Amino acid sequence: MSTDIVNSAPPAEEKGKLADRLRTIRFIGLKILSAIPMLIGVITVNFILVHIAPGDPITILVGETAPTEEQVQALYAKLGLDKPLYVQYWEYLFSVFRGDLGYSYVMQADVVDLIAARIPATAMLMLTSLIIFTVVGVGLAVLVARRPRSIFDSIGSFLAVIGYSVPAFWLAQIALVVFALNLRWFPTSGMTSSRHAYEGLAYVGDVLLHLFLPACVLGMRYLAINFRYARASMRDALSQDYITTARAKGLSEGRILLHAFRNGVLPIITVFGLNVTDILAGAVLTEIVFGWPGLGRLMYDAMYSRDYPLLMGMFVFVSIGIIITNLVIDIVYSIFDPRVGLK
Repeated sequence: MSTDIVNSAPPAEEKGKLADRLRTIRFIGLKILSAIPMLIGVITVNFILVHIAPGDPITILVGETAPTEEQVQALYAKLGLDKPLYVQYWEYLFSVFRGDLGYSYVMQADVVDLIAARIPATAMLMLTSLIIFTVVGVGLAVLVARRPRSIFDSIGSFLAVIGYSVPAFWLAQIALVVFALNLRWFPTSGMTSSRHAYEGLAYVGDVLLHLFLPACVLGMRYLAINFRYARASMRDALSQDYITTARAKGLSEGRILLHAFRNGVLPIITVFGLNVTDILAGAVLTEIVFGWPGLGRLMYDAMYSRDYPLLMGMFVFVSIGIIITNLVIDIVYSIFDPRVGLK
């Protein structure tokens, strides 16, 4: 009888795997639950900041006309701006959780539709610059980390400091003047050519030609950031005792770099997550300079016209994106380092 019980009991290894899975599920569940009050706090702060900022959307709407006081009050009532702020806040909070971000009274369209129409352009710009320049920055750091204090290490570090320090707005204007206006290698603005209606591969080439300059300008900062962090992380990993032991055993340099990269990848993941949450600020300025029809340009137009629903909808959308990004980064971090889920 006792023998049957012992044989039917799950092995200790399976129990350990089950416990790790439960801890991982608990870790992810707590992260998701913690995102809800964070989202409510972000919506509250954004609502307050937008409404205490100077300016009046009604003034923008009426323009240079001279409406009567009755017409102005009717417009306030139509837009719901005559209600107390706390009433406007509760109505907006409940509408957000229903998936309704409001109606843009300046552009005469639903905020969700306006944001959805601009997502592809911004996603193309952000992902292209972030992914390509992250890969390039980390790749260069891995190569340079093999030869510390060499001439290539010094040049790379110097260029990384410059790339990190130069403002994206200034670099965008310089690139526009030099490569678009003077050399005429690239178009000055937009996402596609307004003179020709390209189709098929010609259309793809036209979009890539317009994408090249803003993507390079936006990605230069993240190339520098990833290079600096990946270089420091790889140099630390390559100085560990297990690397010395691996070299003594005769392992190839490629396998040694792979082992060092796996142990030094955690800081790179953290930096990548921070870059995702930070890149939209640079995208706003870059899109304005290059006339790129994305979310950054839409946010600028909403701020200029004091379009409350569109502006708050943009803030909520960006905040949700940042929260989801941090959640994904935490999950990926826990995969590379299971000890994270134990905290």
